[in-house]
Amino acid sequence: MAVEAKAGTGSGGLIVSFGEMLIDFVPTVSGVSLAEVPGFLKAPEGLGGNAAFVGKLGDDEFGHMLAGILKKNGVCAEGINFDTGARTALREFMFYRNPSADMLLTPEELNLDLIRSAKVFHCGSISLIMEPCRSAHLAAMEVAKESGALLSYEPNLWLPLWPSNMDKADVIKVSDVELEFLTGSNEVDYESAMTLWHPNLKLLLVTLGENGCRYFTQFPWSCGCISSENSGHTGAGDTFVGALLCKTVDDHSIIENEMRLKEVLKFACACGAITTTQKGAIPSLPTPDEVLNLLDGS
Repeated sequence: MAVEAKAGTGSGGLIVSFGEMLIDFVPTVSGVSLAEVPGFLKAPEGLGGNAAFVGKLGDDEFGHMLAGILKKNGVCAEGINFDTGARTALREFMFYRNPSADMLLTPEELNLDLIRSAKVFHCGSISLIMEPCRSAHLAAMEVAKESGALLSYEPNLWLPLWPSNMDKADVIKVSDVELEFLTGSNEVDYESAMTLWHPNLKLLLVTLGENGCRYFTQFPWSCGCISSENSGHTGAGDTFVGALLCKTVDDHSIIENEMRLKEVLKFACACGAITTTQKGAIPSLPTPDEVLNLLDGS
């Protein structure tokens, strides 16, 4: 079945996110042991806007709840497969994946029409840990690249994964901690960042927590920062990347134009900053008005 480019209910080009989707149990209070937590917020992680998700969930209550939340938020769920023999991944103070359904996605289960419709294809590196999901990940990325999508890569700091798949990405986002791990330098500077550069890369982003971010193209440009009082970190990086991709999905040339890129990154930093003021990845997502109010106030 062919899938039109406008797969989600949002506006703009289609952003396809590939990888793991899980249930995040966020404690309602901080500073206590697991046994002492009175309750958890249900905060599934996902992508909004004109977006689609490609991955695998358990054929269980959690998996169908996550798929339902995607649909409720206007995200196309036609790329989701359900596994009857494995559970949906859970996370509270640690991951429960042994294995979870997302790790069992095969290349044959990919919705290739959906992936070919993407203007942006975003992925992480957890899905590269083991087969068969690793092969599915690589196949999906190859199809997206051949179809002209911008490839966005956000690796996770897992020793066996570095520098997995970095040389295929157009955009890479790492944290300052990850950059130090990769380069051996605690300086977020042009020299350190360029050690990760490769011929296909157009933009390297280094997030700095409450200090915003720095960005690198062919020139040592840097971006202004937006900070906030942190009450937690769940979803801040996802929100930052999601905002960036939503602002560039219809015009990839933005990432190669300094003035336009700076405006987009200021917006993305503001989105991430607002996210840290509440608990839960989805409950803390800002509205456009909230972002504009923060930017006007800064």
